[in-house]
Amino acid sequence: MIERYDAAHSGKDLANLVDRIRKTCPGPAIQTGIALEVSWGALVETLAEAGFSVFSINPKQSDRFRDRHTAAGAKDDSRDALVLASALRTDPKSFKRVQVDDPSTIRLRELSRLDQELKNDLHRAANQLWEQLHRYFPQMLKLSSGADDPFVWALLSEAPMPAKAAKLKVSRVGQILKSHRIRRFTADQVVTILKEPSLQPAPGAAEAASEHVLLLLPRLALLNEQIRDVARRTAKLLKDFPQNADLNGIVPEHRDVDLLLSLPGLGPTIASTILAEAPRPIRERDYDALRCYAGSAPVTKQSGKRRIVSMRRACSERVRQAVFHWSGRSIMVDSRSRQHYDRLRAAGHGHARALRGVGDRLLAVLTAILQSGRPYDASLRGTSTSTLTKPAGPSNASYKIGKH
Repeated sequence: MIERYDAAHSGKDLANLVDRIRKTCPGPAIQTGIALEVSWGALVETLAEAGFSVFSINPKQSDRFRDRHTAAGAKDDSRDALVLASALRTDPKSFKRVQVDDPSTIRLRELSRLDQELKNDLHRAANQLWEQLHRYFPQMLKLSSGADDPFVWALLSEAPMPAKAAKLKVSRVGQILKSHRIRRFTADQVVTILKEPSLQPAPGAAEAASEHVLLLLPRLALLNEQIRDVARRTAKLLKDFPQNADLNGIVPEHRDVDLLLSLPGLGPTIASTILAEAPRPIRERDYDALRCYAGSAPVTKQSGKRRIVSMRRACSERVRQAVFHWSGRSIMVDSRSRQHYDRLRAAGHGHARALRGVGDRLLAVLTAILQSGRPYDASLRGTSTSTLTKPAGPSNASYKIGKH
């Protein structure tokens, strides 16, 4: 150990840390390699912006490298620093340098993750509302089995108790349905449902539950509006999303976001997740890395005559979910995806495994159109059994996918 220095989480201390590293390691900053067990945060961004070669080493990898130095399982900060430095010195090809994403990608990632958090919160609050309605007002659940429809919230705001709901006028119910564009029910049908005999809970139970409901409604309305606001912000960001130069330094004719949105079954939510969570594979047109991010690349363990192929667990959970939903949507709107899904099901695979297979082929198509620089065209999808082939250049719009 040459030197040990503790830096507080502040701009001044991190700047002092950069200065100390430069004094300890004179010469071009790019030649100074720094190994960390994290890939994000103020420390990583500060060191990367200073020009150092920052590498993020997975904790599982560092645990394996630690066995080189001790077989007893001893662990402390000084030993871990030695392990990371030694691993970076002896196995640099095993790691990729951390690159700070452009501001648009960082913002898109934040919006995408916030959208998921808000939807989880809305689902949680809707479940709480369902529980209270099931407790004293089950006829309201006939209008929305999940208690997550804004028009149901409007009805509850007007009449939180069954007795009051039974007195709602058809004209008022019709106004609520019209304002929320509900056509699956008529006002007369809603009034008939609300007039059905209600439960007879213990004295005070219905009043307490309705009070709980009235306190939940503003939260549900706020979450719903925030989700809509995030969707508007995401749509505007995707519209203005910049185009990065390709690997040869040439700016393509079409933006990556436009190429993604041209694919069947892939909407703004899934596109924003893939662009934000897997920017490097998208930028480098790296199919193998992209399928590892999505968890569609299987893991093979082989020793002697024993061979086990299992689902990949080490992946980006958000990219996995995005590709899974994309696959489910694609088999409904794309005949080729549906045919591949049916073949996998006929071969004895379950629904989830079949969708992973469909997702793997979709990622191959995605990589192919990114390589070609042309939007998706179903007529150009080849049926070759060879592996994914890279087109000759941006002017060549054809692409082929293999059977993976």
